[in-house]
Amino acid sequence: MTDRLYLRHSTDKQTNARQLHALAALIASGAPKYEDPATSSRVFAVDRPGFRALLDAAAVGATIRIADAARLFRSTWDVLQIRDVLKRRGLHLFIATGAWSGFDLAAEDPQTKLFVTMLAGVLEFQRDMISENTREGVAAAAAAGKTLGRPAALGKDDAADVVDAYADGTAVKALARQYGVAPRTVRRVLDTAGARRAEVAHEEPETAAPAPAEPESSADQRCAIDVPGLLAEYLEATTDTGPTELREALREGWVIRRGRGYSLRVTAPLALHRAALARCSDLAGPGSAAAARKAHRTYADRIAAAQP
Repeated sequence: MTDRLYLRHSTDKQTNARQLHALAALIASGAPKYEDPATSSRVFAVDRPGFRALLDAAAVGATIRIADAARLFRSTWDVLQIRDVLKRRGLHLFIATGAWSGFDLAAEDPQTKLFVTMLAGVLEFQRDMISENTREGVAAAAAAGKTLGRPAALGKDDAADVVDAYADGTAVKALARQYGVAPRTVRRVLDTAGARRAEVAHEEPETAAPAPAEPESSADQRCAIDVPGLLAEYLEATTDTGPTELREALREGWVIRRGRGYSLRVTAPLALHRAALARCSDLAGPGSAAAARKAHRTYADRIAAAQP
């Protein structure tokens, strides 16, 4: 049987060192390895690029070897689904270390299925306990008056300077480059200070287009459409070479908070919204994250709903 090794870690701050040590003998023998770095265990195994590549390359009878079960699944549902995939493809699955190292976790006999289900239940319980301990730790830190989350990218003095500079006419992206932060960070500072809202309210009567002598075409009709925050950030990062009108429309957008996320309310001709959607087409492909595909569909639906 051909051995194929699978490795995964959850974040950029983690490494595969422990897994490489557990699989060292197999690596030394030349067994090919497939990796999914910085990939959350919440992503189902067959949706991970590395594991997909392993499945595509593995022939019937091949053996998949992992350092520990958590590299591949973290819940009972996960393990049952993975077992079903492996059985259909005629593959075997072994854990390199621990009490379960002697079992083919993809075997079809009832005893193995029972053992694997028990293992998945233990892993799921372990993950739930980690989450519970994290929540309790956050609550205790908040009660002690500690500041939670990442430190602010801009200090109070810098934030005040940003607001003053924006009031003097400096563009958001210029401020972002000057202070070495993302444009959305500058917008968040301005929104907190009420600077952008006041400016938009002040400028709208001055910049409003005069009433046309003839009815506008649907492409020229100006519409206020909420662009999902994920797409807004993508457009901000890719519009340096795009139309000037799109850059200006994004700069003048109004941030709308929605729970932990946000949307950017952009007033622009429908043709410009369609152009912005087209620039985001890379986020709609099958290889994109589910959140990106959902954001693209949401924006497309809002554009379609705005058409006369």
